[in-house]
Amino acid sequence: MGSGRGAVNWRRCLELAIGLSIPAAATCASTAEREADPLRFFVGNTEMVSTTKIITQKPFVTHSLGRGSIGEDGALELVQHVNEAGRRQFDRFWHIRKVAPNRFGGTMSEANGPVTVEKRGARYLFRFRLKDDLAVEEWLIPQGESAARILVTIRKFGIAVVHTQGWIRRVS
Repeated sequence: MGSGRGAVNWRRCLELAIGLSIPAAATCASTAEREADPLRFFVGNTEMVSTTKIITQKPFVTHSLGRGSIGEDGALELVQHVNEAGRRQFDRFWHIRKVAPNRFGGTMSEANGPVTVEKRGARYLFRFRLKDDLAVEEWLIPQGESAARILVTIRKFGIAVVHTQGWIRRVS
């Protein structure tokens, strides 16, 4: 979670329903620091809006507010408060850290097993599994320093059963 330029300037990022406190010093990171550490994109408050289409169902809009911080261990701690229109509301928790150059790993509260993140060019590819053997592939595509597009495909037995498109932006 799933779920900018990988390190887009998202001071108040991923309020995609993610509620965490952040140290003020972390919100002042320079663009160069954010480029070197894409996890900083999610430090602070963010907002996400997306439209999800599940096979054989009517599309629905999801809105989430997030709050992220970098812990003492260097890992991103992100909490998103997710509101699926006409459906459920819940909190999603992410814990992601750098594991190698251009590679990140960690956990997300809805994932069954680890979350992996790879930098591919200027984009970031998140991969993880959900219950019922659903495989998630989420692209985060930076759109300047304060926003990113998200494209999600969820597959069951290799067949795409869910598509999501949306954006994430920093909010103050």
